[in-house]
Amino acid sequence: MALYVTSVDENSPAQKLGIGEGCALLAVDGHPLGDALDYQFYTTPARFTLEVCENEQHRTLTVEKGEYEPLGCNFKTYLGDEKHSCANHCMFCFIDQLPPGMREPLYFKDDDERLSFLFGNYITLTNLSDREIDRIIEMHISPIFVSVHTTNPQLRIRMLANKRGGEVLAYLPRLAAGGVELNCQLVLCRGINDGDELRRTLDDLLALRPQVGSIAVVPAGVTDYRKGLYKLQAYDKDSAAETLAILEEYSNRCRKEYGRSIVYPSDEWYLTSGRELPPAEFYDEFAQLEDGVGMWRLYHDTFLEELENYRGLVLPHSMDVVTGTLAGPLIEQSARALMQKYPQVKIKVHQIRNEYFGGNVSVAGLVTGTDIIKQCKGNLQSDLLAVPEVMLRDEKDRFLDDITLPQLSEALGCRTMAIPTDGAGCCKACLSAHKRIRRIKRGPN
Repeated sequence: MALYVTSVDENSPAQKLGIGEGCALLAVDGHPLGDALDYQFYTTPARFTLEVCENEQHRTLTVEKGEYEPLGCNFKTYLGDEKHSCANHCMFCFIDQLPPGMREPLYFKDDDERLSFLFGNYITLTNLSDREIDRIIEMHISPIFVSVHTTNPQLRIRMLANKRGGEVLAYLPRLAAGGVELNCQLVLCRGINDGDELRRTLDDLLALRPQVGSIAVVPAGVTDYRKGLYKLQAYDKDSAAETLAILEEYSNRCRKEYGRSIVYPSDEWYLTSGRELPPAEFYDEFAQLEDGVGMWRLYHDTFLEELENYRGLVLPHSMDVVTGTLAGPLIEQSARALMQKYPQVKIKVHQIRNEYFGGNVSVAGLVTGTDIIKQCKGNLQSDLLAVPEVMLRDEKDRFLDDITLPQLSEALGCRTMAIPTDGAGCCKACLSAHKRIRRIKRGPN
């Protein structure tokens, strides 16, 4: 194993030692270097030995620097190697259900413990060996995010379609005993890992407290692109209510015993069953927000708080806003509250049906430019369309189907703007949109 240097920072310890592009870093104090996590962990001390190979010549360097001072080496990727891809074929995998013609990176399935630590990506543990578990514990890589789904070994093998799916469950108590915090995710498939199987899983995970910090529970998403895949049945109002009753039973029990909910149903359970969402206190620090847990509540509360406290000038203006059907009622409720306080503002909310994916896909983050064009053409009340940032890639310029904001503007004959996804940011953007409209009409200086 080795890490190959692509560049060295100016005036860094590495440059002073004569390390250059193409140099292979082999080991630190005898510890082999396999990726950037090894490199960052073992080069932290103020003094260590570094084995390198350059121009086929091996040498051992003695490094002296400030503790935690970066050594100064850079590699091909921020991980030091390539992302680890998923070896499972989960019956509920959403990527397997993506329609054709989307951006190529969207079809890559990662299952990489380093991304779990760095970015909160979920891993199934099936890619890991005993050595890598030891490394996580030694380096105290914590927290990590684990897609558990079920603690029934045979059922997990079936759900992941991987013979290691059951045996790696033994890593959970091992990581917990090593002091690693585990944030868990359960994707529920109707009639498969819910009901009594769900109770078993929750009991097993809660037995690992306090290292299990949170358990997010979400329903499997089902699109129209499941040819050749396991026939999943989407949750309806009654089945969602039955599952939610189990989840709330455990959440209430945890609040009494631990002072925290621990078990967090995603917003879909409440919206699908027609139940009112819990208050903000239920979600504690919103630990599983990225999994759609508490997003509705946080948006609602922060929108109204910003609306109450906004002190900027609000001039008359009109705008259109798009969202998914799941969040549609919330966005419309928020827009009505804003217009009631500021009658000079007119907002029309468009709930976009996800025909591109089909099935029961209703979240705003999966709305495409194609569906917006189909459903908004000829239906806009203004010449400004606001698009939530969650619909766009990180650069805020392109939808999942590769349509750009300028292309959306051209197709609809209007101006477009990306607005924040959080409640406070969205409220502020809607109240100050008149500034954007004036800027658009004035044009460049």
